[in-house]
Amino acid sequence: MEVLVISTGLGRPAHQGKKRIFSFLCKLVLGFTVFCLMAFGTAFVLIFHGPFTELKELYVTTAMTTYTHQYLAHWFVSDEEIAAIMAKNKVPEPKVNTDEKAVTVLKPLEKEKPALEFIEVSGKGYMGYLLKVGDPRRVQLVATEQLGNRGLKVAEFVEDHQAVAGINAGGFSDPGGVSHGGTPTGILMTGGRIIHKDPLETYNLIGLDRNDVLVLGRYTLEQIETLGIRDAVSFAPFLIVNGEPMIKVGDGGWGIAPRTAIGQTRDGTILLLVIDGRQLGSIGATLKDVQDILLEHGAVNGANLDGGSSSTMVYHGEVKNKPSSQYGPREVPSAFIVLPEKSFSEHFR
Repeated sequence: MEVLVISTGLGRPAHQGKKRIFSFLCKLVLGFTVFCLMAFGTAFVLIFHGPFTELKELYVTTAMTTYTHQYLAHWFVSDEEIAAIMAKNKVPEPKVNTDEKAVTVLKPLEKEKPALEFIEVSGKGYMGYLLKVGDPRRVQLVATEQLGNRGLKVAEFVEDHQAVAGINAGGFSDPGGVSHGGTPTGILMTGGRIIHKDPLETYNLIGLDRNDVLVLGRYTLEQIETLGIRDAVSFAPFLIVNGEPMIKVGDGGWGIAPRTAIGQTRDGTILLLVIDGRQLGSIGATLKDVQDILLEHGAVNGANLDGGSSSTMVYHGEVKNKPSSQYGPREVPSAFIVLPEKSFSEHFR
């Protein structure tokens, strides 16, 4: 008797099926790896040895600004070319300091705009928040009481002073990236008093005078005393001075990162800006991006404040942005806060 046997494969040993699956997965992973390497190689050639000079400059300026990751630029670009790129994109220092006459601070009743205006801003690759403060008297600079030791988070500054909003302000010494934000750099003034100053001949000044005008410039201590400054920090660069944008070529030389900035319009309105960075939803902004946002909203003077993982905006008790530090909002030595409309006049007597 002949028996016809029809094989269905159901009786194939289990280990043979597993081998085929494993072989398929190996081929899939290998194919994907090869694709990624080819894509990376193509991108590498186009960016570093091809026509996309703007991308190369953006890569270099971003890496060089991080300080801790400058080696990423040196891996692919020569020292000479890095120096040329940084020089090309550097923000020029203004030839003159801000002119107080460029701003005429209007009384709140003379303005048609809201006392506070909170705006979401976005652009190519970034998202952030802009707060317009109609009465510049409401904007005050506050500092940690533990100068030289420990700073505070912006939310703590806001809560301690019963403020409506706040952003981080001046820079601070941060050796090893583990600072508690207690040691400011440059000069720090609150309520007309100098509470910290480095031993320098001149200081980069970002502050408000007793007429509530944003003052930007490089000054000696003697000049600062005659200016009638009520609040000030040191940072750089200045982005708009007397209505003139400083960045006219390149992106500002600081690459893409989280940003904090302050500006003032011709009628005295203060602009407080924070942009998120180093995350999927917002990789960050260039200084040129920041300058353009301030100009779009009418700034005649504007300056970059401490950014990176320090960038924080608090509004009505809530941290509105997403600080890039893995530990959340950082401790900083100073913050620009916005006092309640009815209480600010008595807050700093």
